[in-house]
Amino acid sequence: MKKYIAEFIGTAVLVLFGTGIAVITGGNLVATALAFGLAIVAMAYVIGNISGCHVNPAVSLSMLISKKMSTKDFIGYVVSQVAGAFAGTGILYAILKGTTIGTEALGANGYGTLSATEITLVGAIIVEVILTFVFIYTILGVTSDESKSNVAGIVIGLTLTFVHLLGIALTGTSVNPARSLAPAVVQGGEALEQVWVFIVAPLAGGTLAAITYKYLNKTEKKKSK
Repeated sequence: MKKYIAEFIGTAVLVLFGTGIAVITGGNLVATALAFGLAIVAMAYVIGNISGCHVNPAVSLSMLISKKMSTKDFIGYVVSQVAGAFAGTGILYAILKGTTIGTEALGANGYGTLSATEITLVGAIIVEVILTFVFIYTILGVTSDESKSNVAGIVIGLTLTFVHLLGIALTGTSVNPARSLAPAVVQGGEALEQVWVFIVAPLAGGTLAAITYKYLNKTEKKKSK
């Protein structure tokens, strides 16, 4: 149960601070990218030894595919992550309701008119698959090497930061279905209509990362014999 609670807290923190800073700063590129990255760094060193600090269904899916977690835990993690995301969005909504900023925007992802660059649907899917692939491929690499355990949180946080630097102006950067679902549901309207992209594409990117890492890792082991 502790690991599920940890995933709930970690995802709530990620969504609250990541989307919160995005909304408060008007989508400032550097501030938003750092907010998501630093949230991961902070949580990695607090709950990493409890749950692994997935705080992302796409990460948990990649771990399931890599046989690093059971189906039971995968379901428990995803439920906890989604619940945590809604908690984070709920807290942000309550905070913004008492400000001049208002609650019309809650950091939802989007394409077309909801994108700063009006990226197309196809473009958004490509971007999210690639960004998620890079992010999770890095996670699989750094967490599979015990010698890198002390810096894993920093590496993962910095990777999330740099994928945000590319993706913010395009889709707002999801790479995390839970992070995208909660703001879209609460915000409603077109954001909710588009949210399927930011659920399907990250899961596809995570799956691709797991398959690629598994293939390359096996190849390296064969060559070393």
